[in-house]
Amino acid sequence: MLDWDDLRFFLAVARHRNLTAAAKELRVSQSTMGRRLASLEGALAVRLLHRTPEGYRLTLAGEGVLEQAERVEAEALAVVRRVGGQDDRLEGTVRIACTETLAAHVLAPCIVDLQHSHPGIRIEVVPHPSQVSLAMREADIAVRLTLTDRNDLIVRRVGHMAFGLYASSSYVQRQGIPDLPSGCPDHHLMTLRDDVEGEDQARWAESMAPRARPGLTTSSHEVLMAAARNGGGLACLARFRADADPALTPVATPCQAPASDVYLLFHKDNRDTPRIRATSTVVGAAIQAALPF
Repeated sequence: MLDWDDLRFFLAVARHRNLTAAAKELRVSQSTMGRRLASLEGALAVRLLHRTPEGYRLTLAGEGVLEQAERVEAEALAVVRRVGGQDDRLEGTVRIACTETLAAHVLAPCIVDLQHSHPGIRIEVVPHPSQVSLAMREADIAVRLTLTDRNDLIVRRVGHMAFGLYASSSYVQRQGIPDLPSGCPDHHLMTLRDDVEGEDQARWAESMAPRARPGLTTSSHEVLMAAARNGGGLACLARFRADADPALTPVATPCQAPASDVYLLFHKDNRDTPRIRATSTVVGAAIQAALPF
């Protein structure tokens, strides 16, 4: 008989294409992942995944099972969201997906205040909000700099983040004032990786210093900020952080860096869940106070 729980393990392997990442997601051992996958294939009497040097790949039968398994998963998650939305207690865990900079400098203080007023609410903060799915219950609330087109989410614009080009005073003394008309051939430009939010700002920075030598590339806004203030080169940084740092000097540019609106998102099924409603209200107010329109 088919164990429907085995489908979770199959979905994890199909999505990550390797047992290590899948086991980490489900917090089990690789051997457990292998056993559950073998159990599902045995119950269905068909091979679902081929192991290749590049990772696991779906067989034709596996592609069909994947489609059905995703439907089962979606329905199960819908039940969880709907039941969770009827929870009238101001207690329980709320997972917030938020970029590191906003989490550290805006969310952390307001979360402390929230837990003083509502000690039954436990907050978990996870990074990389653009890679976290609210529909899949990977988080309850997301703070993002880009919009989503999912119509099952409630989206609120709660702030506006401006950016600019910066370098440390020590870097400018060493390398000289950046000559933007020449493309900055004597400078280093540090940027964020293209798999994190900030793509518009990265392209703008590259257009300001097209001849600059490549510097540090990172997926962390905080690492980029630390590298800039320690003399690593030019970097496009959030003004609410960089303007307050005495070690950083703004670089005059012929046009402003593209700004980003800040959005608060949560699933519509959770709109009436007290702990999520209370948390989203506090978080939204904190962002709006720190990053007004």
